[in-house]
Amino acid sequence: MERGRSRKARSGCLGRIFGFVLFLIVAAVGVIAAVKYMPSRERADLDALYAAGGSDRVALYLNYERQEESGVYVDGQTYLPAAWVDANLNERFYWDANENKLLYTLPTDIVTVEIGSKDYSVSKEKKSEDYVILKTEGNTTYVALDFIQQYTNIDYEVYDSPNRVMITCDWGKKQVATVKSDTQVRYRGGVKSPIVTDVKKKDEVIVLENEQNWKKILTKDGYIGYVKKNALKNEKTKNVTRDFTEPEYTSIKKDYTINMAWHNVTNSTANSGLQQRLADSKGLTTIVPTWFHVKDTEGNLESIASTDYVNYAHQAGLEVWAAIRDFDGGIGSNDESLQLLSYSSRRENLINQLIGAVMQVGIDGINVDFEKISKDCGVHYIQFIRELSVKCRQNGIVLSVDNYVPKGYNQQYNRKEQGVMADYVIIMGYDEHNGSSLEAGSVSSYEFVKEGIEETIKEVPAEKVINGIPFFTRLWSETPKTQEELNQEAGTEAADYPMKVTSEALGMSTARDKISQAGAETTLDETTGNNYATWEADGVTYEIWLEDATSIEPKLQLMKENKLAGTAAWALGQESSDIWDLILKYVN
Repeated sequence: MERGRSRKARSGCLGRIFGFVLFLIVAAVGVIAAVKYMPSRERADLDALYAAGGSDRVALYLNYERQEESGVYVDGQTYLPAAWVDANLNERFYWDANENKLLYTLPTDIVTVEIGSKDYSVSKEKKSEDYVILKTEGNTTYVALDFIQQYTNIDYEVYDSPNRVMITCDWGKKQVATVKSDTQVRYRGGVKSPIVTDVKKKDEVIVLENEQNWKKILTKDGYIGYVKKNALKNEKTKNVTRDFTEPEYTSIKKDYTINMAWHNVTNSTANSGLQQRLADSKGLTTIVPTWFHVKDTEGNLESIASTDYVNYAHQAGLEVWAAIRDFDGGIGSNDESLQLLSYSSRRENLINQLIGAVMQVGIDGINVDFEKISKDCGVHYIQFIRELSVKCRQNGIVLSVDNYVPKGYNQQYNRKEQGVMADYVIIMGYDEHNGSSLEAGSVSSYEFVKEGIEETIKEVPAEKVINGIPFFTRLWSETPKTQEELNQEAGTEAADYPMKVTSEALGMSTARDKISQAGAETTLDETTGNNYATWEADGVTYEIWLEDATSIEPKLQLMKENKLAGTAAWALGQESSDIWDLILKYVN
């Protein structure tokens, strides 16, 4: 009996021990679960989170996104890097690193700021602020945020402890919500993420993003973080705007379809050829003599402009838009154009001489034909266009700018900004294959022109775009490369082309004569839209893609279909007589 009780007692004891152990396990699991899901009370190290590199540095946010760059805070004013301002807020702030000044282009004025000064000028008028506008630190130039805001549709808030600035330029509909009750804003979406700040009941916050059970918000004290979705209520759309008047860069617009042609005038004597050129043409509205060249990198001008020429053109009912070029006389390289345009004083010198010559001779417009603009020169080139546009508006001069067909390698010409500053943006819809091409081909295929128009009007209003067509073609000569030539070209782009090609530019009638003399026949190349001919003589293969009525008419149709401002042609004297009647069908 005692033995049985003893077994029973032992069994009960083991049961109690097992139950206790089970309790401990359950309790431990509960503690672990509680620890796992219990919200963290850890506060984020805000100084580390918003660190910008020093006590005077300011963390920079644009449209709620942290930027890699930082600002500086000096004497109660926040300053932003000029390069960042140009790239992100307002590209019309132009920093001249050669002459240490900041420029801003208004429709009829140039704003100029010197380093370390509270004063600035708007054209010839002197103005002042109660803070230094422009500072430098090492190789970095900083612009006062208050000054930037004068000319830019932005709003901002500056916060301290830690230093940060929230800049907004993305206006329109925003999601806002009300906080239900006091809660914490966390660095990331999750209860274990450290706390950035606290929000109070009835606080309004901007909702930036949804992330599963969390919402990313901006608080009224300038912190960005996450709260649980159920912490907010009354979410709604709010229209956020700022009362700001954008400057109006006015343009001259002709009330007719422009029928323009360049007149390649190489010397003063050649000006006398205008009478014959006009006698051979029909319906021209605008003529562009190649009168002006940049003489040197200091911005001096070479001119063969003629008052008699202008008077004769006016009597014939034509406007004269004289071309200025950065090649074919005077300067003629990418490096020289960069040297010229990267100095404000040199641009000013060139513009003043150009405007003076235009006014003296009675010219109606300026046609900018700068073809030596490298990627590094792009910002200086478009600043030149801005500054020239100011002088043109002040004096009622038409400003047109020539451009290549848009490609990835010529984006530095900034057609979009040209479309704001200039009256007309002209596409040079030719030289698809040119004198330096490694293979023979059309100078202006249909698809090439179509692409040029379509890509340009993505950035420039169609009513400002003029499409240029060629009155010329190229006769190509091809011979097989020798093995020695191929070996010399190994590793270069030229090695991919087995034929050695040369070419000469021919007018329409001369090109036809060449084909006739060779006894060749033309066939329509449906790929390019050109009449094509080829023949062999003395071991040389000749190829030509004609520019004639067959190829020109579809290009004029593209002009009409896209409602462009008009057509332009390079160059007078190279056309056949039948082309003018064709053009008149599309410009009248």
